[in-house]
Amino acid sequence: QVQLVESGGGLVQPGGSLRLSCAASGFTFSRYMLNWYRQAPGKERELVATIDSAGDTTNYAESVKGRFTISRDNAKKTVYLQMNSLKPEDTAVYYCNARWYSNYWGQGTQVTVSS
Repeated sequence: QVQLVESGGGLVQPGGSLRLSCAASGFTFSRYMLNWYRQAPGKERELVATIDSAGDTTNYAESVKGRFTISRDNAKKTVYLQMNSLKPEDTAVYYCNARWYSNYWGQGTQVTVSS
């Protein structure tokens, strides 16, 4: 059974940090590109960060570049999103996504940035 389980979301003040984790099972994790998306209320889901299967290449949305870092541990079958200097506009549900021949999604974790 394929599972992607996100954790690490919560409430944080502007300027704070959070680290999201997404633990995978049920598929060959090391072959998949991994992505973090987010969706704010009333907005479309947007791609935040990507990392290739080996972890060599990463890409980021302009809005998070320099503040967020995506990484992966293929031995632990986990992908991370380190989020620093958080802003209120980063408030959203964050989803991890695994893509290769199949496309898998987690259930999402809420991140709220507010004072």
